[in-house]
Amino acid sequence: MPSDKDFKRLVRARMTRTGEAYTAARTQLLRKRPPPSLPDYAALAGMADATIAARTGRGWKQWVVALDGAGAHAWPHRAIARYVHDTFPVPDWWTQMVTVGYERIKGLRAIGQRRDGGYEASKSKVFAVPVSRLYRAFHAAPMRRRWLGAVKLTVRSAATDKSMRVSWPDGTAVDLYFVAKGVSKSQVAVQHRKLADKASADQMKAWWAERLRALEGMLVPPRRA
Repeated sequence: MPSDKDFKRLVRARMTRTGEAYTAARTQLLRKRPPPSLPDYAALAGMADATIAARTGRGWKQWVVALDGAGAHAWPHRAIARYVHDTFPVPDWWTQMVTVGYERIKGLRAIGQRRDGGYEASKSKVFAVPVSRLYRAFHAAPMRRRWLGAVKLTVRSAATDKSMRVSWPDGTAVDLYFVAKGVSKSQVAVQHRKLADKASADQMKAWWAERLRALEGMLVPPRRA
């Protein structure tokens, strides 16, 4: 699509060629001008459109229309999350994903960055175990040490089989969300917050991916041939 300067040059060229006035030449060119393309919302949000639609009932374009219509682009993070939670039937963790994705689309934060300028690492994984067993693997210290190691974390709050808020030894924070996906399948979503920079966020995301694989090995041992 041509820039405004390029478009004005096209208008003047048409005026010279056809003898039309500026307004008439501009009107004719606008009729032929291709409509502006929509931004790649999924790339900006950092999550596939099919995924967000499957989990929330709306794709990114629909979420942008709904939240822009409410004026959410001018709200702080908590106000957007509260509006999504109270207005739409979206589970708690997906409320956060919608809010964060929308903020990224609107340029309010970069991928891996929080609204306050800090950074976070997010990772999720589905396990072939009931949600109660997955939750215990995080909440029960003896089980946790088997896959997480000797990390001296502090559990600040917990809602059984639903969520945990954890303080990390270095002063960062971890939010954990648990979702039942059937009788024998569940998911945990990890949000490691208050990280110093993008490099730290990338490092912790890789670390959590490795630790969640270790947890899977503990909870669902490979079958012997």
